[in-house]
Amino acid sequence: MISKILIANRGEIALRVLRACKELGIATVAVHSTADADAMHVRLADESVCIGPAPSRDSYLNIHQIVAACEITGADAVHPGYGFLSENAKFADILEAHGITFIGPTAEHIRLMGDKITAKQTAVELGIPVVPGSDGEVTSENVLETARKIGFPVLIKATAGGGGRGMKVAKTEDDLQEAFDTARSEAAAAFGNPAVYMEKYLGKPRHIEVQVVGDGEGNAIHLGERDCSLQRRHQKVWEEANSPALNVEQRMKIGQICADAMKKMKYRGAGTVEFLYENGEFYFIEMNTRLQVEHPITEAITNIDLVHEQIRVASGAGLSVTQDEITFSGHAIECRINAEDPRTFVPSPGTITHFHAPGGLGVRVDSGAYAGYKIPPYYDSLIGKLIVHGRTRVECMMRLRRVLDEFVVDGVKTTLPLFQDLVSNQDIANGDYDIHWLEHYLAHHKAH
Repeated sequence: MISKILIANRGEIALRVLRACKELGIATVAVHSTADADAMHVRLADESVCIGPAPSRDSYLNIHQIVAACEITGADAVHPGYGFLSENAKFADILEAHGITFIGPTAEHIRLMGDKITAKQTAVELGIPVVPGSDGEVTSENVLETARKIGFPVLIKATAGGGGRGMKVAKTEDDLQEAFDTARSEAAAAFGNPAVYMEKYLGKPRHIEVQVVGDGEGNAIHLGERDCSLQRRHQKVWEEANSPALNVEQRMKIGQICADAMKKMKYRGAGTVEFLYENGEFYFIEMNTRLQVEHPITEAITNIDLVHEQIRVASGAGLSVTQDEITFSGHAIECRINAEDPRTFVPSPGTITHFHAPGGLGVRVDSGAYAGYKIPPYYDSLIGKLIVHGRTRVECMMRLRRVLDEFVVDGVKTTLPLFQDLVSNQDIANGDYDIHWLEHYLAHHKAH
């Protein structure tokens, strides 16, 4: 069994992991940069180690310092959270070489799913439906032929990409060359790799993802899906479980396809298989080999603690439940509360003067923020997640409306007012939105 876990992260996710460790009776080590010395997870952990100055590359991304912190404290496992080193295969390899358990998948699976092209090829082999696209890298020699075969409009994407960089749409043959050239130069600038591939461009899809957990021995389960279609610049803003667009039959079918794929792969740990969904069809886009920011809404509807499962699996204890023991109850929504101007989305670091988290039945706030906490300007602006659960989607929305009015964060600007607008919107109430909806909504409201 694992006796001491080093949490290689910061903010709300570090606190989330710390809570799970405490419930399992496992000792904890918090690592932090100089900017995070008085973070909540640092205060609550059994031990803490400063691993470097504020910039992430010198602290949270510094593998050498994290391994040294494990050796100093005697931590026998590392939980990477999300972001930072959570999908870094080299990090997983180095920990293994030092006899430290990486609470996540094997380095091999991280590599396999980290490259978009091999991930797609693997998905095809595992029977997961994919977006029609190129068989690999697209070059200037085959770009036109590939686009004609797929059918316009097409999307050109960086193979090493993420966060929407190196992505361009070509609606017709006339747009193709320019889109191809721009995507390649953006990819080279952002990732040091100009390689691109091509996919069919879907006009109004939803973003649906399936939560899976495997034990690494060929057993795997799915915990239903989440709808993450409300996005701004490819960043998720509001997530729901289950999706308002699917029925029970569709849910169980795509869930089972993903669970079966994980069994075949002998996947270990938690993972998320992401799809675009349009006209009743699912199209695989990528797999995240880590815990997702929005995992709490799945926990709310299944009553299963995903971090507990991650730790169980990593320690060789296997899954705590079988597929037929999982029941889905009610509806959950998560709002990502960022320290940003709700109109311009410019980050708003500074000191929180008042902080009051809402409460009541079916309300969860995952946040490391508190009154007097100074939000550093060096990291992601996420300061908290509001998770609301109800027996039905209508009850959940009514509860969310009440809770948003109770939530107080003063001293910095936050995105709370945006959610107050969204919760009263008729399209949202009807569950009628796609991945472009929020961008259009924000553009329209900026104009007025």
